Amino acid sequence: MWHSTFTILRKVIIPSIKANAKLFYSSKSRVPRSTVKLTVVSASVGILVGAGYGGYTHYKINAKKSLAPVDNEEYPFLKTAPLYKPHYKIINDADTSNLQLVLFQYRTCPFCCKVRAYLDSRGISYDIVEVDAVLRQDIKWSTYKKVPIVLAKVDGGYQQLLDSTAIISVLETYLQDKSSQLREVAKFYPVTTYLNDAGKNTTDITNKYFIMHNTTVPDEREKAAENEEREWRQWADRVLVHTLSPNVYRTASEALETFKWFEEAGGWRQSFPSWECAVMVYGGATAMWIIAKRLKARHNIKDDVRQSLYDAANEWTDAVKKKGSRFLGGEQPNLADISVYGVLSSIEGCQAFQDLRNHTDIGKWYDDIKHTIGRKMGKVVAATVHA
Repeated sequence: MWHSTFTILRKVIIPSIKANAKLFYSSKSRVPRSTVKLTVVSASVGILVGAGYGGYTHYKINAKKSLAPVDNEEYPFLKTAPLYKPHYKIINDADTSNLQLVLFQYRTCPFCCKVRAYLDSRGISYDIVEVDAVLRQDIKWSTYKKVPIVLAKVDGGYQQLLDSTAIISVLETYLQDKSSQLREVAKFYPVTTYLNDAGKNTTDITNKYFIMHNTTVPDEREKAAENEEREWRQWADRVLVHTLSPNVYRTASEALETFKWFEEAGGWRQSFPSWECAVMVYGGATAMWIIAKRLKARHNIKDDVRQSLYDAANEWTDAVKKKGSRFLGGEQPNLADISVYGVLSSIEGCQAFQDLRNHTDIGKWYDDIKHTIGRKMGKVVAATVHA
């Protein structure tokens, strides 16, 4: 999905690192090579973090499956815990889930925001690890090199959960019926690899939009509600999320503003020196402003990109209004509400979000669900290194 981003990395950034980034040198005043390497790496951090809205951190979900054989695999399982450094913890004294979870994320990735929204809505305690977008040292232990990843402590070891939508479905299935162990529940959602129409290997999670039940759902109304919930969860992944990049990177100034918010929300200044943050912000903003134009064409976004964002929001709020309740799920948000909220919360600090509030009726629903989830969320506390 991110061919353009990887082209930049492959043809520009990686070769530059290998060549000690000589393009950054001045004939009059040369900086240390180690510093130049960090500069190039910092720029690529910005590009990769900015790429999150377009789907870099997510599986390809729109490719058609070919008739070629598929390979199904269980989620990776670890017998011992990897070494990781939690940046902070969400602790809820009222948590009755019996889950011990670690979320590996990029703070402003919409898919990571979606998982956080779910965990908070269920009042679950969990650790959070902010992953370096380029070096990715914090997920070096995993063969899966994308985020979000949830690591769950289970009997005999640690279960990895992958793909934001599948993570939510696995955990929700478990919470609705704890008679099965989490590791057994994960087996209902196998990792599937197949060849797409272009002949490339593509990975997806089978059943990821389904909540599993031990018995048949007898109530037709409940079946209809589940079908509706699934359809809107798919819509959040396949429609809504693709309106974000062209909007938050619509102009050079908006791209820069967005990356400055990334810097603040992601705590970059607490993790990187000032000069490196500057490279990430300005280099990433420039790259994503260029890339966003290609995303606009790829996902059939209107020339007035704001209108595509407004149209998506109106489509959602119209569906909620037809229900005659606060949320699509009724008086309490369902998984579709949580997914849409999670995606939109990733741009809350951007001008595009303010424009969205000003030109649509999304604001009341958004504020209601934010307040509802906030009342169930645990408290944020500092974390220590896990050994």
